[in-house]
Amino acid sequence: MYFFAVFVLLGTGLAVNGEIHSLTYIYTAFSKPVDLPGIHEFTAMGLLNGRMIDYFDSDNQKKVPKQAWMTERLPADYWDKGTQSRQSKQQWFKVNIDILKDRMRQNDTDLHILQWRHGCEGEMKDGEITFIRGIDMYGYDGNDFLSFDNVNSVWVAFTDAAVQTKRKWDEVQVLQEYTRGYLENECIDWLGKFINYGQKQLEETIPPEVHLFTRNTKVEANILLTCLATVSYQKKSP
Repeated sequence: MYFFAVFVLLGTGLAVNGEIHSLTYIYTAFSKPVDLPGIHEFTAMGLLNGRMIDYFDSDNQKKVPKQAWMTERLPADYWDKGTQSRQSKQQWFKVNIDILKDRMRQNDTDLHILQWRHGCEGEMKDGEITFIRGIDMYGYDGNDFLSFDNVNSVWVAFTDAAVQTKRKWDEVQVLQEYTRGYLENECIDWLGKFINYGQKQLEETIPPEVHLFTRNTKVEANILLTCLATVSYQKKSP
């Protein structure tokens, strides 16, 4: 039996001046409904230093705050616009899973997963947040698929199936400019705001949640076991 694991490690920093902080958004779409409690066909969540701060899923169709300070500090139109954005991304994921299935000649029997993770890390010193790195990465069925190199403003394909998408996206100059600008500027601005809004709540550790899925393989005697885990942890000072 072959085993394949997908581990999503969320968060890197403890909210203390001079430490590293992260703001990460994770979108996960399944090719078909999953009959497991708490698992939805599409989910999107925002995480600050590994702690969930907002959430959306395909059943509830609404972006909602997951921290009291998010409710207190952000206006109603922030949540309305966020809901519209995530509903739009839900449709984008549905279309693109179908495209990838066709490209890889996959059928509708097995479960397939498309995930997008993007965000930034920054360092807080003397009340100012500075950009360290950004991440904009896509994964398909637990494997790295495509990522954005924000230093060189190009897309990097990890599999042959991703080359077609890389070439297409590399030709869209505005996409490179927007992606790099978001990671280095807008994301960092929001990271700084959120740290100031919710600093008192950032020190608690959240236990991991683990879900297992099985898929058939080309070898009849084998199955592919996928482990989807969300793990939050604190970075300890040296």
